[in-house]
Amino acid sequence: MQTALRELTGTACIITGGLLATSHAKTAHGLLRESKRFDISGVIDDKCAGRDAGEYLAGAPIGIPVFATVEDLITSRGVKPDYAILGMATKGGVLPAHLYPVIEEVLHHGISIVNGLHQPLSEVAALKSIAERHGAVIYDIRKPKPFGELHFWSGKIMEVDAIKLGVLGTDCALGKRTTAKLLVNALNEAGISAQMIYTGQTGWLQGTKYGFIFDATPNDFIPGEVEHAIYECWLNEKPEVIVVEGQASLRNPGGPCGSEFIISGRLDGVVLQHHPTREKYSNLEYLPTLIPDPMEDVQLIKMLGTATWAMTLNTAGLTSEEKALHKTKLAADSGLTVVCPLEDGLEEIVQLIRNKLVTA
Repeated sequence: MQTALRELTGTACIITGGLLATSHAKTAHGLLRESKRFDISGVIDDKCAGRDAGEYLAGAPIGIPVFATVEDLITSRGVKPDYAILGMATKGGVLPAHLYPVIEEVLHHGISIVNGLHQPLSEVAALKSIAERHGAVIYDIRKPKPFGELHFWSGKIMEVDAIKLGVLGTDCALGKRTTAKLLVNALNEAGISAQMIYTGQTGWLQGTKYGFIFDATPNDFIPGEVEHAIYECWLNEKPEVIVVEGQASLRNPGGPCGSEFIISGRLDGVVLQHHPTREKYSNLEYLPTLIPDPMEDVQLIKMLGTATWAMTLNTAGLTSEEKALHKTKLAADSGLTVVCPLEDGLEEIVQLIRNKLVTA
């Protein structure tokens, strides 16, 4: 990560473009749950304005209001934030036409943009001109690292003397980062030193120290970047457990990333995240392909050289009865610990890891 980006910190609002109440705003959701890099002062979302942002997470206020415009936020708060973060995923990773006026208004106020979309907004001439006139900066965080900062896989991962546990998924957009973050927090609270490796823009935005942005990395360097992030974390922090945030999924054709984490990161185990009623792969619903039984992914993980230690469930849209039913069935089918992280907490997996440390 370039030096200028590493040093970004301050107050920020989050732009969600009418998507706050949807899974497409998962970057915003992550920042609302936890952010060490930015102090979040509000959310800009015209469809959800007038409510507390926490109502769209766990259904409870968190003291971060939603505004229709950045002008409303500044008027209400009495001060403008340092940054405005684009906190949603869009089709094709481009800025939709209806959001250009929102970005322009932000830049007119001299507020810098932190852009997590694939499209580099600093290269849009009209936006660049407005930013320059009003003393704002556009930071595109999904640009590749400079060539000299990239790493090839070397084998130094063999030196890492810590449990390396990946949170992988049967599909994209399942909450893998949220589970990874909650697990690291739970481990540290239980007296087990743990660190997280971020692999997406949200983890970086939250202020996680070690990692890289997977989909901004040239493919030849991904194995080396996985290894380097884990190794640097272990070398500098000496944690007992390193939890690696997975990306995309094991077998979604649009993002089959799991094998690289398992093999290049020499993972000791996997926590497999799954949504029990999702039938089609995310963003590929038009294909006839169905998401396979998660037990097939458990077998695939074994074939790739490691074991599934536990399963975690994304329970969005499920009733309490449905959650209990699927949890019980998957536990019986797999013989694994199965938990719903947001409802159950992660104490069962923490205890499982504690037992592994004792017998290591």
